Parts: sequence; C-alpha cells; structure tokens
Amino acid sequence: MKTKVLNILLILTSLIDFLEWGKDQKQFLFQLEGEIINKFFSDPISVLHPFTLLPFFGQIMLLITLFQSVPSRIMTYIGITCLGLLLGFMFVIGLISLDFKILISTIPFLVTSFMTIKQLRSNRKINPPVTDEHNLSL
Repeated sequence: MKTKVLNILLILTSLIDFLEWGKDQKQFLFQLEGEIINKFFSDPISVLHPFTLLPFFGQIMLLITLFQSVPSRIMTYIGITCLGLLLGFMFVIGLISLDFKILISTIPFLVTSFMTIKQLRSNRKINPPVTDEHNLSL
C-alpha cells in the first residue's frame, strides 16, 4: 500500500515541475502535457521528441502500477527513470542558471523518487525472491 501512495505522489509531483525556455515562455508540466495530448491527435509528428514522450511514458507506467494488486517494482523503476531524465535535467538547469522556480519545482519529485527507491529496496530485503532449491542442483 505504501508503494501505491508513493507512486501517486510521483505522478503528482512530476506534474508540478515548472519549465522555462526562451525569453517569456514558461509552463508547468501538466499544462504542457495537455498541449501534447491535443497535438498528438492533430499533428502527431510535432510531439515525437524524447523529452516529451519519455516523461509521459513514465507517468503511464506509474499509473498502471496503481491498478496492480502489488505494484511492479520494475514498472516503478522504469517510470521513475523516464520522468527522472527530464526532471533531473531540469534540476541541473535550475542549479546552473540559479533559477529557483525551476529548482524548487523539481525537488518534490526527486525527494519522492528517493523515498520510493528506498521503500522498494527495503521491501526486497524483507521479501526476497523465492527460488526453488530443488532445481539448483549441479
């Protein structure tokens, strides 16, 4: 149950990421995703870019885990990675440019990611994978 809550938080914290480019263009990630979905149906080629598709794919992976009885660790890791590529990049941009709006908007996702990874690793130590010892003969 804790993993599901963390996956919900990962999705929500990814949506509040603040992006700025050019002189006066700025939007939150949820606003950009709305535009991407609209453009996908009218002009799909214009949205085919890794920095638009990977985070969206990551959110879909995390959303799928919410409907599983036990959220898949692999799908959660893939979702974090896909979203983390963009949000980690934005964090670095915020640090380099000293843009605190960008920097602060990425911190909730990064903190939640680390908490989720820590939770997934502790679950693995508590519940190690089951092996069939009888089939391990040499």
